[in-house]
Amino acid sequence: MTGAIGNVLIGLLTSCLSGLAVWLWHRGKHGRDFRIRARVIGARPGDTCLIVMNNKYDAPGSTHHHDVQAMIETAVLARGLNCEVEVVRSDDFQGSNENKPEFCIGGPLSGSNVRSAGHIAHSLPGVSFAPFDHPVHPLAIRAGSEHYGWDRGNDEYALIAKFTVPGGIRPVILIGGQSALGNHAAAYYLRSSYRHIARVVSSTERFCLLVKIRSIRTYGIHGAELERDITSVAFSTPN
Repeated sequence: MTGAIGNVLIGLLTSCLSGLAVWLWHRGKHGRDFRIRARVIGARPGDTCLIVMNNKYDAPGSTHHHDVQAMIETAVLARGLNCEVEVVRSDDFQGSNENKPEFCIGGPLSGSNVRSAGHIAHSLPGVSFAPFDHPVHPLAIRAGSEHYGWDRGNDEYALIAKFTVPGGIRPVILIGGQSALGNHAAAYYLRSSYRHIARVVSSTERFCLLVKIRSIRTYGIHGAELERDITSVAFSTPN
């Protein structure tokens, strides 16, 4: 009888130790993921993250459905880091982000996001967006001497760039695609692939990535994948 009780106690102890080991492993994994996400985004618990929203293309004052979804993706990222969220329109916000990490959503064309246009001109001199009516490369993203074209409904590109602006203590993360769907896809990629981003960039303090959204008619935003790390080109002034 005593031996049977002892075996039961040993079994219970083994189960408890196994359960504790699994709990500690999950807690450690969660802690590592949290630190990686915080490093990539540049936010700390208790920060207030700014989300700077754009206008629908050629429709000031309105917002495309996909841009709203991009905002939600970034808000989920921020809340996952125990940060508060403040949403402002690009037309209404000037100045430095100071001590607030900033997500700036949308490309620079046709007044869609005037803040994105300013950020790109100031901080990403090696990158530009061709206008819709460009005779050769409509809506193409230029990085150095390379052009990345827009094939509506099939393949698109988007930028995810992180940098610090004058007067800023916390970084800006610019999410700029060739369309609202591209913005959404890039925000989705940032939220779902921050671990991969942390592995491929040389520094999480500053980077510029080109994301390609493939086979849009089939996979939608889930076709987003890393095309190139264009950090060295994006932050360099063209000759």
